[in-house]
Amino acid sequence: MRYSRMLIPTLREDPGEAEIVSHCLMLRSGLIRKLAAGVYNFLPLGWRVMKKIEQIVREEMELAGAQEVFLPVLCPSELWHESARWDAYGKELMRITDRHGRDFCLGPTHEEVITDLVRREVRSYRQLPINLYQIQTKFRDEIRPRFGLMRGREFMMKDGYSFDRHEAGAQRAYSMMYKAYNRIFARCGLDFRAVEADSGPIGGSFSHEFMVLAESGEDSIASCTECDYASNLEKAECVGPRMNELPEGPCMKDMAEVETPGRKSVEDVCEFLGCRPEQLVKTMIFIQEGKPLAVLVRGDHEVNEIKLKNLLGGVSEVILADESTIEYATGGPSGFSGPVGLKGLPILADLSLKGMVNFVVGANEADKHLLNVNLDRDFKVDRYADLRYITDKDKCPRCSGILNFHRGIEVGHVFKLGTKYSKSMKAVFLDEDGREQYMIMGCYGIGIGRTMAAAIEQNHDEDGIIWPLPIAPFQVHILPVNMDNEDVSGAGEEIYQDLQKEGIEVLLDDRDESPGIKFKDADLIGIPLRVTVGIKSLREGMVEMKWRDSKDVVREGLPHIAAKVRNMIEDKKRTADSKLESIL
Repeated sequence: MRYSRMLIPTLREDPGEAEIVSHCLMLRSGLIRKLAAGVYNFLPLGWRVMKKIEQIVREEMELAGAQEVFLPVLCPSELWHESARWDAYGKELMRITDRHGRDFCLGPTHEEVITDLVRREVRSYRQLPINLYQIQTKFRDEIRPRFGLMRGREFMMKDGYSFDRHEAGAQRAYSMMYKAYNRIFARCGLDFRAVEADSGPIGGSFSHEFMVLAESGEDSIASCTECDYASNLEKAECVGPRMNELPEGPCMKDMAEVETPGRKSVEDVCEFLGCRPEQLVKTMIFIQEGKPLAVLVRGDHEVNEIKLKNLLGGVSEVILADESTIEYATGGPSGFSGPVGLKGLPILADLSLKGMVNFVVGANEADKHLLNVNLDRDFKVDRYADLRYITDKDKCPRCSGILNFHRGIEVGHVFKLGTKYSKSMKAVFLDEDGREQYMIMGCYGIGIGRTMAAAIEQNHDEDGIIWPLPIAPFQVHILPVNMDNEDVSGAGEEIYQDLQKEGIEVLLDDRDESPGIKFKDADLIGIPLRVTVGIKSLREGMVEMKWRDSKDVVREGLPHIAAKVRNMIEDKKRTADSKLESIL
């Protein structure tokens, strides 16, 4: 493709609307243009990258036995009422009403639609298992669209769904998709981790997120240095103290009330009393379905509301109580709540409290705390559970190894749905004995646009994008530095034609621009291999080549350029294949 014939509107300055690197570079390099908040046009270079990612996805899905379908964006509300998600999904669901007054939504995901399709067409166990997927536009009414393609209102997604006869088959489908996703992101040239995750509004019993490691990531990841355990912080398991870590023969001191005027925060209380945060227990009052409950965690820990919600059976809403509710439930103002003397409230405690002795709590009275409080003696806990976020002081829950923490960008998610949708929507089949059974489902998603954005977040420098070769818009960028010179322009055209004959994807910068502009644009759009045709080197019969991610320049004679470029690309691919094998 000739640069002069393509729409590549590069920008010299950073756009004011851009919040993160990928958003900035996608706008500057002419990959996308904003139409409305969270809604973007894809320009030619950006769309080529999207199609490259889609092609990798399709190849791996076909290899895993999945079949491609295409489902409507417009989804009738009746299906969402069957699954009980019409109200539960919340305000992110884009709802519309047609001229006849019938309610629809613009699909944010397609569990209901695919379940309806399969329940109508699949009758017998002989038709199972089946695995269907699509690549299609999705809609979510984000309250604050941001970060370009990272969190938009309209986005491209691959969503897939498996249907099986029994749990063993569903586990095989999940495992196949898990392996396929590893291959997809490895083939895209990304550094990523598959981490255990919460299932969120999709539902289901088990899930993994695929996270591209990047400092700008919205999510935090904990991974073990000794074993393969990895999880996002919402899901990361925190284990309680082991038997050999519990104090031997603890001596319980007498509980005492002390004045702590105006000291509400953990830091202020610890400073005033001369204790450490891990010697203090926070009492957090939450509201579950209109009723208050108390949650206890150590002063150096934070309550994980996702874990709390899951412990309570996935209730639709668990929220922190406001000040008036706290005072009603405890008898004292917020900042001074404690478990001693609480009446009528369930008390849940994090596992880390087991074995604690002589700790500090609020006294449920303004400006007062209690010292030397002890479990069982001074109050009773109704239930112990893992209720907090993991910290860098915790050990791996699998092997007690050391944990590393990273920032990550979620690009894929796989779920074990079980019968969540098949039961509510009556998706059944007849087994070998002619009895109706519920289909066992799985769900598998990839954000195509997010994958492109994440690749940029992970692969860039101060000059622009550094595309991984498999998803780059072109493999080679030919840069004749002076199109007015017939030798230079002629050599550039010759190389261009030769590379095309080799089946290499090539962009020829045939613009009548200064060398400085051409080099800056080349760095900005980030095509992996640059071939520079200059007057000085051409006089020696040579042409210069360099990878975008390297400063090393390779010189080669003009007659051998096509073969040399082909070999360089093949070497790069072999290295990537070797890395893929080591990952998998």
